[in-house]
Amino acid sequence: VVSFPVSRPPSPTQQINLGPSSNPSAKPNDFHFLKVIGKGSFGKVLLARHRQDDRFYAVKVLQKKAILKKKEEKHIMSERNVLLKNVKHPFLVGLHYSFQTAGKLYFVLDYINGGELFYHLQRERCFLEPRARFYAAEIASALGYLHSLNIVYRDLKPENILLDSQGHVVLTDFGLCKENIEPNGTTSTFCGTPEYLAPEVLHKEPYDRTVDWWCLGAVLYEMLYGLPPFYSRNTAEMYDNILNKPVQLKPNISNAARHLLEGLLQKDRTKRLGCADDFMEIKNHVFFSPINWDELNSKKITPPFNPNVTGPNDLRHFDPEFTDEPVPNSIGCSPDSALVTASIKEAAEAFVGFSYAPSMDSYL
Repeated sequence: VVSFPVSRPPSPTQQINLGPSSNPSAKPNDFHFLKVIGKGSFGKVLLARHRQDDRFYAVKVLQKKAILKKKEEKHIMSERNVLLKNVKHPFLVGLHYSFQTAGKLYFVLDYINGGELFYHLQRERCFLEPRARFYAAEIASALGYLHSLNIVYRDLKPENILLDSQGHVVLTDFGLCKENIEPNGTTSTFCGTPEYLAPEVLHKEPYDRTVDWWCLGAVLYEMLYGLPPFYSRNTAEMYDNILNKPVQLKPNISNAARHLLEGLLQKDRTKRLGCADDFMEIKNHVFFSPINWDELNSKKITPPFNPNVTGPNDLRHFDPEFTDEPVPNSIGCSPDSALVTASIKEAAEAFVGFSYAPSMDSYL
């Protein structure tokens, strides 16, 4: 009888060489999995406490089989690589390390519990301009940083924008990022979320980093008005609006906000704000003139809203749809050897080089 080892760590030659690895032997049993705090197509995000250091983390657990079935390995590896490239940016979620078992991938991420921006927007319907400006500035700063690493985010939407316990923005979910897009490079994969799709993505035309500035425009519009700019309950009609309908700006916003939205929601990407000088054009727009960008990036500006969380166990800003769900037993254990079949071997090979732990220096 041929039996495969349940969880074979990648050989040293297959590991990404990131200096002395601070955590080469991480495993699911290192954690107490406490609550489900999010869900995606390939798995769940759980609040977990590390058994040794008692620190809380958000652990994203993905099923290899589900990913393979949907031919999504590239997205997942892209997510890991984008998270690794995020050396340090105040408004991007941090990855502590990643590891794998025969059947699952685990991302150990910063635990952010101020709630989705989407959740707060739904509760308050829309934000006043200074509050919307603050969030838009922190989002733009993160996008500008990703672009400086030749990464296009391309799935910006309120659900991917979290607030931390102080009220600062944290962008999460890099599964749809496209790596290695040069300043004038393009890509034409069709992906994203209907309400926020730029016209060139809908047209299945090549697109570039300006797609992110369109999405920033869509999110800013939604913050100011309570609905995405071309929204319709009928998806076909919404697509038609995105492609053909001029953006409608009701008169209750400042001229600066109006001018910015017209620039970002420009259907022709070669005329869109940001097409020539990327983030610098956004940063220097009159709408952002009240923002001191150095203070913003060093989190010296007091956020306009404080989520008032009492501590890591305070889950008031998470949707009960997730938190009421029982934590699956399978999350914290390796599959039993009977389940380890050739398909799992194939899964293991597809994710060679996935596991990662930073060198100790990165914690200093």
